[in-house]
Amino acid sequence: MLAMLRTKLTKMPYLNYIKDSDLEDAVGFMLAAAESGQETAKKKFARNVIDPFAVVFEMVGFDIPTVAEWEKSEQARQAQKTLGQALGDFHQRVLGSIKGWENLGVGNNIDLFCPSKKIIAEVKNKHNTVTGGQLSALYHGLDDLVMPKSSKYHRHTAYYVEIIPKKGESYDVEFTPSDRTRSKKCPANPKIRKIDGKSFYALASGKDDALPKLYEALPNVIKTVCGKSYAAKELMLMENYFKAAFK
Repeated sequence: MLAMLRTKLTKMPYLNYIKDSDLEDAVGFMLAAAESGQETAKKKFARNVIDPFAVVFEMVGFDIPTVAEWEKSEQARQAQKTLGQALGDFHQRVLGSIKGWENLGVGNNIDLFCPSKKIIAEVKNKHNTVTGGQLSALYHGLDDLVMPKSSKYHRHTAYYVEIIPKKGESYDVEFTPSDRTRSKKCPANPKIRKIDGKSFYALASGKDDALPKLYEALPNVIKTVCGKSYAAKELMLMENYFKAAFK
């Protein structure tokens, strides 16, 4: 049944750099994360003590007319946290499905590995996912992987990937975060780099439009996986957010 539905939707592959089955699996993972987030939010809401003062001010301040709508909004807000945390894993799954790349999963020192290009990568969903002292810790962790001669990844290039960049910027630069323990920036090293999502997708796939094409494909993949679709008007409005995030 799923194969028949897939055939009706499109005769061409979703993307020209990963298999349809891999992309459908990644989307299915995200939809499951969304469902899990909603269930968890409902359970937490039922057992947590609600701040009654917050309810009073949020309803009037955010123009929420009923308590029922406030509860729905609050549960959605909590569920969004779960979904946001899963987005980094989604991109890791997609990128790890590109030929020549390996998704190393959870619990490893790095997320992605490409033996032929001698690249390793740590993938985060947004530019502000890692902040403060965590950035220098990330730098030193990557340094420990690519610089020692005894390391499996000696002389590889390590990338810190920020899928959603700050202010829609494109960059592939040396990663030099501030090191508060030493009161100075981490030393520049061409083997330790920071890169935005669009640029990294292009690097990994060899396709300059890899990330835009992924975004364009998602509605079709979602319809295949769960049968739900978007109105054309809503798709156009959502596209504006993509254009703002990746200039």
